[in-house]
Amino acid sequence: MKFRNGILAVAAVAAAVTSGLSTSAFAQAKDQFIPVLSYRTGPYAPNGTPWANGYVDYIKLVNARGGINGVKLTFEECETGYDTARSVECYERLKSKGASFVQPLSTGATFAITEKAPADKIPVVTIGYGRSESADGSVFKWNFPIAGTYWVASDAILQAVAKKEGGLDKLKGKKIALVYHDSPYGKEPIPLLQERARMHGFELTLLPVTAPGVEQKSTWLQIRQNRPDYVFLWGWGVMNSTALKEAVATGYAREKMYGVWWAGAEPDVKDVGDGAKGYNAVTMQHGAEPQSKVVKDILTLVHGKGQGTGPKDEVGQVLYMRGAMSAMIGIEGIRAAQDRFGKGKVMTGEQVRWGLENLNLTQPKLDGLGFAGVMRPISTSCVDHMGAAWARIHTWDGKQWKFSSDWLQADEQVIRPLVKQTAAKYAAEKKITPRTPADCQS
Repeated sequence: MKFRNGILAVAAVAAAVTSGLSTSAFAQAKDQFIPVLSYRTGPYAPNGTPWANGYVDYIKLVNARGGINGVKLTFEECETGYDTARSVECYERLKSKGASFVQPLSTGATFAITEKAPADKIPVVTIGYGRSESADGSVFKWNFPIAGTYWVASDAILQAVAKKEGGLDKLKGKKIALVYHDSPYGKEPIPLLQERARMHGFELTLLPVTAPGVEQKSTWLQIRQNRPDYVFLWGWGVMNSTALKEAVATGYAREKMYGVWWAGAEPDVKDVGDGAKGYNAVTMQHGAEPQSKVVKDILTLVHGKGQGTGPKDEVGQVLYMRGAMSAMIGIEGIRAAQDRFGKGKVMTGEQVRWGLENLNLTQPKLDGLGFAGVMRPISTSCVDHMGAAWARIHTWDGKQWKFSSDWLQADEQVIRPLVKQTAAKYAAEKKITPRTPADCQS
């Protein structure tokens, strides 16, 4: 297992622990520790690497700005290869250093770590991925799918398609094919799409693709035969570019293809170039944001000081921004915890959990952090661990991603009952008693 060290020594934190940090040990620690589960090797490295670079660079930016009320951040990076077992091993190794929170960057790993987090008292933060039903904080006390889930993504795509057709009622009789990564990640949108198909009368075809997704001939043969009106792509890594190349070979119009936000970044289309022109993807609020203030700050305060984590020219690209945004949300959970439990102090995982549950990222706060024009406000609560359901569509013009829709808000009247129903089933299976109002204050 390979590790990459943060820019600040973690010795002060590591020395304070053997099998976990007590509250008193946290009080003695000088720095706030953030574990970084990443994958820079294997078939998903082209997509995992820019995310990790943005994540780490944002941590460095916070330190360059003076930390969180003077508390500096340390981190240690652990290579998972997008493998669930290795992700769990990384989690187990790093949690004893006093983890503020963990971001698995894998739905499979999220499922596994979800079972461990309550006992370890470490929040599981999944920005735009993970378990969609974990938006219900009354059941999933330690899970935070902040800013959007795959049910939000699929609902936003359906809204965009319906708008193109002239309304949701116009979806009746249409054929929609879901080409998905045959994993917990790829299966996530299915319940929402099945519910929408029942509501609106469109035909949903499910086409699983075996990981890593380099072989899709049979999938696209079915598409050529069935001629769906739209193809939704739930891929990751090489699967995405392969799907686009197969669409070109099959003659399927890229304008009728809509990807999830993990299938809508530069690595997915750059090797296809003009062949991908017209391809659409939903965004998790942000897109490529090279002109944003946070990017300019990173270029000045991090890369400008020779401390950039990856190539300078990727700063501001889609997945880099996803990493920076993910780090920011987690770190703002620490800041919110400090507001309650003591500014300038190192926070425990339990305290950070409270901060994430009481997150209130107003527009002025986002603007002050450098995210003006990148994101809309996010506000979480005991019962709502997602905090926002906004998305946009961007389209590849052959050279760059450009926004092609207004802001879209997922329909909570459709999603909320699905969340409640699925979370209640999980609670019954795991014998979890939903939280009381008193517990929500803790």
